[in-house]
Amino acid sequence: MKTNIGVFFGGRSTEHEISVISASQAMAAIDHEKYDVTPIYISKQGKWYTGPELLELKNYKDPKSLIGKCKEVYMQPTYGDYNLYACKRSFFGGNGVVTKLDVVIPVLHGSNGEDGIFEGVLESIGIPFAGCNTLASANGMDKITMKMILAAGGVPVVPYVWFTDKEWFSKRDELVNRVESVLGYPVIVKPANLGSSVGIGSAHTREELLEKVADAERYSTRIIVEHLLGDMQEINCSVLGDCDDYRTSVLEEPIKSADFLTYEEKYMGGGKGAKGMQRSQKRIPAELPEDVTKRIQHLAGETFRLLSCHGVSRVDVMIDRTDGQIYVNEINTIPGSLSFYLWEASGISFDKLMDKLVELAIKRKRQSEMKTVSYDQNIFAMGAGTKGGVKK
Repeated sequence: MKTNIGVFFGGRSTEHEISVISASQAMAAIDHEKYDVTPIYISKQGKWYTGPELLELKNYKDPKSLIGKCKEVYMQPTYGDYNLYACKRSFFGGNGVVTKLDVVIPVLHGSNGEDGIFEGVLESIGIPFAGCNTLASANGMDKITMKMILAAGGVPVVPYVWFTDKEWFSKRDELVNRVESVLGYPVIVKPANLGSSVGIGSAHTREELLEKVADAERYSTRIIVEHLLGDMQEINCSVLGDCDDYRTSVLEEPIKSADFLTYEEKYMGGGKGAKGMQRSQKRIPAELPEDVTKRIQHLAGETFRLLSCHGVSRVDVMIDRTDGQIYVNEINTIPGSLSFYLWEASGISFDKLMDKLVELAIKRKRQSEMKTVSYDQNIFAMGAGTKGGVKK
C-alpha cells in the first residue's frame, strides 16, 4: 500500500498564489509509483478543499469554478486521527472520511502557514510532517526574533531597529531619531513577518522613511528597519536535513535592478516556461571565491542549526562589497519552489528531494515518540490537590 502524502498549499496569505505554484511543482515531482498524493487547497477565506482538479495549475485561473468542483474538508484536532473528513456528509450516514493521510508536506508561504500557526495544528494532531516545527517556524518567520537568536549565536546580521505599529503611532519622532542615529540613511523597511518582498521599501530620507513605514504597517504589527548596504551582493543557499544532520546546496545569486529584489522580479521574470522562484533571474552557481562560498555555506548551516530547522529551507545572505563582510539576511523555512533548482544543481533531483522530505518527516515522528510527554499517574486518586490547592 502506497504512502499517502497530503500536500497543503494556498492559505490566508499575501503569498497565496506563490504557494499554489510551489505546490503544483512539488506534487508533479513526487514519484507516483511510490506515493499517493492528496492535494489540500486552503482558500483565501481559510476553507480547505480537495479534489483531482487541484493538480492542474491552469484551473486556478477561475478559482470560483475550481472550488465548485472540489470537496470541502477538514481534519479533527484529535491526536492520532489522520483522516480527512468531508464537511458535507451523505444523508444516509457514514463517517465522512474522504481519505487517510500518512504524511503531510506543507507548502504554505507567509503568514498563517509558514509562521508556525499551521504547524501547531499538525503537531496537535500528531501526524508526521515535513519542515520546521511550530517554534522553529515562528522564529524563522519573524525577522526580529530571528535576528536576535542569530546574533546571540554569533551569526552576523546587519544593524537594525524594530518597533510595533502602536509604538510608531505614539512616539514616532523618538523612533525616527533612533533610526537616524543608530542606522543613518539609507535604510530598508520591512514588515517583520512577511516574505516575497511584500511591504518592503528602501528609504533615503526622513520623508521616505515615513512613507515606507506607513506601507509596512499595513501588513504587520511589528516593523523592522535595517541599515541598507550601499554596495551589496545577494547570495542564497539552501539547507536540507535537520538541525543535527544537514547539508548545504550550491549557491545562487539573484539578479536585481534596485535596492532589493522585488516581488515582480522574483516571480514574473525569467523564461516563459519557468514558474515561481525558478522563474527569477539568477546565476547558479554564484561566481564567488571558494573561501567565500564555504563561509556562506557555513553561515547558512549555522542559521539552520540555531533556529532548530527541519526539512528544506533557504538562507539569504548579503555581502558588503566595500569590506567583504557577510551578513545573514533571513531564512525561508518553506522556500519558493522548495529551492528544488538549487538541489538539482547540487546533484539531488526534485523527486529525490521529495523522498527526503518524507523520510525526514517519518524520522522526526519516530524520534518524538521516544520522548516522555506525561506520567502514568493519577494525582487525584492519591488525594493530591483536593485540599488547599496545588503547590508548584
